Amino acid sequence: NPAEDNNTCAGRAVCAAHGTALSRGNGANMKTVVITGGSRGIGAAAVRLFAGRGARGWVLYEKNHEAARAVARETGAQALCCDVADEAAVQRAFDTIGSADILVNNAGVCHYGLISQITPAEWRRLFAVNVDGIYNCVRAVLPQMLQKQSGAIVNVSSMWGQVGASCEAAYSATKGAVLALTKALAQELGPSGIRVNAVAPGVIRTDMCASVAPEVMEELRQQTPTGTLGTPEDAAQAIAYLADAPFVTGQVLAVNGGFVIT
Repeated sequence: NPAEDNNTCAGRAVCAAHGTALSRGNGANMKTVVITGGSRGIGAAAVRLFAGRGARGWVLYEKNHEAARAVARETGAQALCCDVADEAAVQRAFDTIGSADILVNNAGVCHYGLISQITPAEWRRLFAVNVDGIYNCVRAVLPQMLQKQSGAIVNVSSMWGQVGASCEAAYSATKGAVLALTKALAQELGPSGIRVNAVAPGVIRTDMCASVAPEVMEELRQQTPTGTLGTPEDAAQAIAYLADAPFVTGQVLAVNGGFVIT
């Protein structure tokens, strides 16, 4: 699975690293942002972007300890080892974090193959991380957001959640669920001052694309109207916009170079 690695979270409940990047915040005005799947790719790019704007960052990650430490050292964020599919682990993480102003649900796994080839266990794992993970994190952060009557939640979906993709039925199904959940939560939580939006990235050069053949990536580039493939920074900029746009909620911001236009 291109979204996984060989390390494990066992025995490493908390990995915290402090740097200087976040010292630029303005005391009480400094926002706290929690980013799941923040050790690599889009998540790491978002951590860097928010840190550059003076936010206090928390990185939730499952497996890649070294990458999480590196991001934490670079940005001044703190890293917590946490499988978002584990409800109890998520609650412990948010008990440690305390109050958060922004939640970015970025953690995700993928699967490529025919629907007849995916096992029930693989199917359930995709939903456990990509959908249940958001449920767990939203439930954990919600009490203090409701108490403050403010907050922003940004969910990372995919263009395949909008239109579906052959040989990625399970992944498409999970990302479609993310979009539906985003729109429902925006209506439910809006009256409490909490905004909920989603980004739907296209082909982004991350670890999830590591196993894709170069010729396939080139074909995807040619099919993209902008003639380019996306970067993690492209998606991070969209996330940061949604986190800071006070009159935007229930929206899906496509970051795909025009590959999918709905």
